[in-house]
Amino acid sequence: MTTSASGAIAPAGSIMGEWRQFGRFLKRPTLPPRAPMPRMASLLATLRLLLLDFAIMLALLAIAGIVMAAGTELPETAIAGMEMTGGLVFAAVVVAPLTEEIAFRGWLSGRPGHVLAIVLAIPAALVAVTVTSAFAGGGGLGEIWLGALIGVSVAVVVALITIYALRKRDAMGWFQRLFPLFFWLSTLAFSLIHIFNFPADQMVMALPLVLPQFATGAILGYIRVNYGLWASILLHTLHNGTFIGLVLLAGQAAG
Repeated sequence: MTTSASGAIAPAGSIMGEWRQFGRFLKRPTLPPRAPMPRMASLLATLRLLLLDFAIMLALLAIAGIVMAAGTELPETAIAGMEMTGGLVFAAVVVAPLTEEIAFRGWLSGRPGHVLAIVLAIPAALVAVTVTSAFAGGGGLGEIWLGALIGVSVAVVVALITIYALRKRDAMGWFQRLFPLFFWLSTLAFSLIHIFNFPADQMVMALPLVLPQFATGAILGYIRVNYGLWASILLHTLHNGTFIGLVLLAGQAAG
């Protein structure tokens, strides 16, 4: 396994080579000082890992099919009966990958700017929402959306300023030493947050059903620290877009 000039794992030249590198990383997660700048080799590596993601999803779907064929009823997600509107598709394919990658893996680089950006952006957004609500008055839908928009905007500005100010700083030493813990906690948190897609009274039974998110989260974490946040957002977008597309196709076929 070779490394790039930044200390990150260098992309392999083949699909199986990339998959093997990912497997070795899982045995001993290691955080490089920083991910390299976007390049074609990183894009190709991301697409090779997308194929691994699809292969894992197909295997898990096959297992779920066998379990259901055996007579076990699995809980349905809360969005199973929802109409696939343009807004819902946009949220699943664009908004969710962007926000989830920033929240669960933006800070995983261990660089001071990225970690501090999350720490400062969240309270800044909350303050902005509180102030906006106080001046806007009322509690209508328009005021709620206005507060949310201003809160997100303030959070983005604070984060960007922090990242730019500390852009030359590499991953912190203590963070690198504890990186395996942070990596698995991030992956676990990402998978468990999806348990809220299921009805409250079926969450315990639904725990095995977030295994796909755990597997995808591990791939996304590997990509984020070795190829960059842009790469994990891209894979996340392609992952969601593919499965949303399959749902839409299935709905058309059924109709």
